[in-house]
Amino acid sequence: MKTITTTDDLAAFCAKAQQHDYVTVDTEFLRERTYYSKLCLVQLAVPGKEDDSAVLVDPLAGEGLSLEPLYELFRDPSVVKVFHAARQDLEIFQVEAGVIPAPLFDTQVAAMVCGFGEQAGYETLVKKIAKQSLDKSSRFTDWSRRPLTDAQKTYALADVTHLRGIYEFLARKLASSGRDKWVEEELRVLTDPETYRTEPSEAWQRIKTRNTSPRFLALLRELARFREDYAQSRNVPRSRVYKDDALVELAATKPQSVQDLGRSRLLLREARKGEIAEGILAAVRAGLECPQENLPVPDKSADRQQVNPALADLLRVLLKAKSETYGVAAKLIASAADLDAMAGGTRDVAALRGWRRDVFGHDALRLCEGEIALAVKGSAVEPVEI
Repeated sequence: MKTITTTDDLAAFCAKAQQHDYVTVDTEFLRERTYYSKLCLVQLAVPGKEDDSAVLVDPLAGEGLSLEPLYELFRDPSVVKVFHAARQDLEIFQVEAGVIPAPLFDTQVAAMVCGFGEQAGYETLVKKIAKQSLDKSSRFTDWSRRPLTDAQKTYALADVTHLRGIYEFLARKLASSGRDKWVEEELRVLTDPETYRTEPSEAWQRIKTRNTSPRFLALLRELARFREDYAQSRNVPRSRVYKDDALVELAATKPQSVQDLGRSRLLLREARKGEIAEGILAAVRAGLECPQENLPVPDKSADRQQVNPALADLLRVLLKAKSETYGVAAKLIASAADLDAMAGGTRDVAALRGWRRDVFGHDALRLCEGEIALAVKGSAVEPVEI
């Protein structure tokens, strides 16, 4: 099991990888104690059975290792970069170097398109496609500690060696079914740098609350903005600043002083003093002083939407039938929110665009318009003309 610790060795392996059609990639990282993921290990494999066809790259081995040869490989348009469930891996490379590997192939997305169910795990694909089993005993180890054990290295390499056969199987299956374009469409979100950019001013929209008062939302926005700025600048988890439930409590109680912060039920002790306390109080003032015209406007479209429950149920039946017909995970075709939105008259939903429209959306619209009905034929449900 070769571990690369120098830039020259990494450059040599990446040059070798550029002679192949694809390279499989995985990472090990830590994020429990930081805002941004800490890259601890990169695993790479190229086609072949030789011992040197798969390597570990150790970015923590010393100060002399530059990952630039890897990033050059990621930029090479002639080599497909194969990941499984790539989103967190891609975020690391985008944040670290502003690089997103291209062309990209995500075996989790491909597996859903090929009928392996919703969010098929790597272990499942290894069993079903590679006919192998994985030793998961090192799954939750601390990847930042050195030296790595042989068990850790074996576990890490298995994440890219089995991936070669899985990729080749899925790529052939997609090519024969003509669904490779479906996967390309799905990967556009993963390859968009905006996917990995978190704007502090938008952070409040991720917080769940039932209070839609514009002034409350302004307080929520400013408190979330401060937390995001603070967490990013110091590279600490959001929850180490204050958790979502504490943020909502602060927006509701509107503390005006350090003494008010001391009465909070949910605020961490560290947040009741110093820079965090000052930031909270400044954010509350900003929310209270926000001009009326700049207050957030709550999205009440869902409240106004009159969902036809019977139609929503029919759409669910149609979705299940289409999922079985095409062998594609139902959740990949349409979400429950998509179905409810369509049953309420909304047409701007993902299920009505791209390949989803061909598979499901076209008939779903016709069902909504009363142009088709659903009939049971043996054990199957099929659309019928009215």
